[in-house]
Amino acid sequence: MATLHDLLALKGHDVISVQPEDTVLRVANLMNERNIGAVLVMDGGRMAGIFTERDVLRRVVAAGLDPATTPVAKVMTTPVATCPAELSVDECAALMTTNNIRHLPVEHESALAGMVSIRDLLAHKVGEQQATLEQMNNYLFDLR
Repeated sequence: MATLHDLLALKGHDVISVQPEDTVLRVANLMNERNIGAVLVMDGGRMAGIFTERDVLRRVVAAGLDPATTPVAKVMTTPVATCPAELSVDECAALMTTNNIRHLPVEHESALAGMVSIRDLLAHKVGEQQATLEQMNNYLFDLR
């Protein structure tokens, strides 16, 4: 069974982070440039929070805050839920679904190892299913 460590080995370990004092506008522009839905908010070497597209809608737009002057620390999600790299992809998907989380930092030996999204997990699952179908198809055609 594939683990998050396996998934990150393929996906990569890069995590985009910002500072607590960065404005929502700057962070939203960064997220758009990188085509990502979440960034970690780092205060020194510690995870202070996570800022997501959902935070922009619920805590900035719906609240009528000015993104050009609002620091991301004021509207980020905290505390940050994390999971171990040894967790299976299926267990992680269940955890994310149960807790309504779309982006999850992954830790290995108390250090940040990467971040996974529900999209990453879905893509991995689809790849597994395609490989299984191909194997079954090859097996059936070999029987003929």
